[in-house]
Amino acid sequence: MPILYFDRKPNPYLEKTLAARKVEFTELIQKSDFISIHLPLSTETHHLINETTFKQMKKSAIIINTSRGAIIDEKALVKALESQQIAGAGLDVFENEPTMAAGLEKLPQAVVVPHIGSATIHTRGEMARIAAENLLRVLEGNPPEFAVNPEVLKKRINQ
Repeated sequence: MPILYFDRKPNPYLEKTLAARKVEFTELIQKSDFISIHLPLSTETHHLINETTFKQMKKSAIIINTSRGAIIDEKALVKALESQQIAGAGLDVFENEPTMAAGLEKLPQAVVVPHIGSATIHTRGEMARIAAENLLRVLEGNPPEFAVNPEVLKKRINQ
């Protein structure tokens, strides 16, 4: 399948290995059958996918969001799905977690999961390995390799 992507800068790896083509956002929205979102949430990306963008999508489009919930205006998504403006949605994240927009859970063309997109056997195994290694490091008096707030952890370890 042809792969289109939108990004601030070209991605030579995607272009070479997958023959992906960098396009403008509007072209991506208008031509894609599947739109998979991989963006950070910012003022620029908040409700990037909204009533206007849903109207530009193919009726056969399926949107997938595993990044940040508020990138999609969920009320507009419900409206787009109810009116069959797009074909479907797969959501791992929600705009106002843990709740979702009213009616979203009742739509048969929406697949929603509770933020478990990373729940592959490999990923969870690696997460468990890293947690165990960090625990051993701390028990030996060393800081963990990965910490949410390493400065706070260093202070606690040294107390």
